Amino acid sequence: MASLNQFSVEFLVRSGCHLCDEAAPAVRLAARMAGAVVKTVDIDSHDSLVSVYGLRIPVVRVEGIDLAEGTVRTFDLWRRIMRVRLGSLR
Repeated sequence: MASLNQFSVEFLVRSGCHLCDEAAPAVRLAARMAGAVVKTVDIDSHDSLVSVYGLRIPVVRVEGIDLAEGTVRTFDLWRRIMRVRLGSLR
């Protein structure tokens, strides 16, 4: 597990995605509540991500685990982030 200073949440998006735009505030708030930073990744910049996720965006990942996709709710995402962080979701 990453140290507390290095803990991050990956927010997989695509340019022009309205669901991504709608999810962004919830992702940022949940990450901040969990003490994590958000790393936004445009999947179109990575062929491997396009082949895996295609239209399944936005997706939120922590340590390679998909925690949410599509509609993101702050509290639910925060709870899932904390479960990964505390080691109970692997």
